[in-house]
This record gives sequence, structure tokens and C-alpha cells, in this order.
Amino acid sequence: MSKNDQIDISQNRCAAAGSNNGFVASTLLLLALLVFPIQPALSSSSYTVTETFETFEYDLTEPEARATSASAAYGQYGPFRVIAPDTVEMTGTVDSYTPALFRKMIQHFPGIKRIEMLDCDGSVDEAANLDLARMIHTAGISTHVPAGGSVRSGAVELFLAGVTRTAHRNAEFIVHSWMDENGMQAKDFPMSDPVHAEYLDYYAEMGVPTPTAQAFYALTNSVPFSEQLRLSRNDMARYNLLQ
Repeated sequence: MSKNDQIDISQNRCAAAGSNNGFVASTLLLLALLVFPIQPALSSSSYTVTETFETFEYDLTEPEARATSASAAYGQYGPFRVIAPDTVEMTGTVDSYTPALFRKMIQHFPGIKRIEMLDCDGSVDEAANLDLARMIHTAGISTHVPAGGSVRSGAVELFLAGVTRTAHRNAEFIVHSWMDENGMQAKDFPMSDPVHAEYLDYYAEMGVPTPTAQAFYALTNSVPFSEQLRLSRNDMARYNLLQ
């Protein structure tokens, strides 16, 4: 073999070795890229996001136990406001829900013995009104109309439910005839009709003597439903309706 041939063979080996080395390097570079991917360059400006959470607190209180004023710390039950363990104030109108609210009030405050009737304008449900009156009487509760107090229409029946009944000299009582859902008034029925007995029997249950009950019932029905007759404390005393 000539010297030139030896040189060619050496050059070919070097070229082959270089080719193999290049293949290995490329392979290693590819593996490196797979294992350690190129990370994008961070922007020269960066910011931090902070989340803020607010906490809200709520007081959950049953409607009837929520005080409506400084003097109503014990609770409100429809037209009744408990101002002491043994005393309630009454303001407003009796409806079909009032007896149930009264019953719940007595369950919560069994020591109640006095109702202060401040501004009571009657009822929109006469049956419920008489039911409530009987509940007041059965519970042994007294009724009182304070100075400036006003008791009107069906609320007078509630006043008569008290086991004792008192009123300030400036209290007022307003009465008139009842009227049913058909627009019929007391005068439209003969006295023998059972509808009158319903009221007279109620007065008897409340301890009002029969002659007094009949006289007072006749007085109230002498005034049409659309009108009013104002009675004073002294007027009620003349009918022996105060105790």
C-alpha cells in the first residue's frame, strides 16, 4: 500500500468518526430539549395578584322575638308587644292569625297577667276576635286602657274579656252595630234570632249580668255600622263594665 493510500484511509476514518460524533451530539441535544424544554424569557415587568376575602356576620332572630323599640325587648306577637314578663301592650287590629300568635306568646311568657290596650281598632275577623277574647279570659288576664288609650268596635269585646277591667279617666270606648259579610246589621235580625244570642252568651261568659249585657248590647246596636258612638270611662262604669 502506498503512502498516499494510507493517507486516504486515515482521512476517511476521521470523516466517519466526525459523522458519528455529530449524530451522537444531535441525539443528546434532542434528549436535552425533551427533558428540559426551553423556558420563555420573563418580561422585564411583573405583577402580583392578591385575592381579598371579606367575612360577613348576620344575626338570625325569630320575627316575634325581635325587639321593635327599647320598650319591646321581650318580643312582638302581631298586635301584642311584651314589655315585661307579666305585661303586654296591644295596638292594632285582630285578624285570623291573631289567636295563634296570642297562644304562642302565652307559651313563651306564661306569666302574662295584664294587657294595656293602647290603640285597638277592632277586628277584620269577628270569629277570631271572640276566640281571642275567650283565650284572654281563660288565661286569667286583666285588661286596662291607659291615659289616651282608645278601644273601638270589636276591641270593646276584647276589653270585656279581662278578669278585671280598668280604664284611665281619659280613656275612650267607641261602639257601633256589627255587620256581617252580607252587609246585614244587628237591626236587620229580630231579637229572637240566634245571631244575637251569640253575643249575649259571650257577655255572660265574661261575667256580665244578663240585664247589663242586654242594655249594653242594645246601646251598641243603636248606632249604624258606618257611625260611631263615643263612650267615656264613666259611661262604661254606669253599665258596670269596669271592675
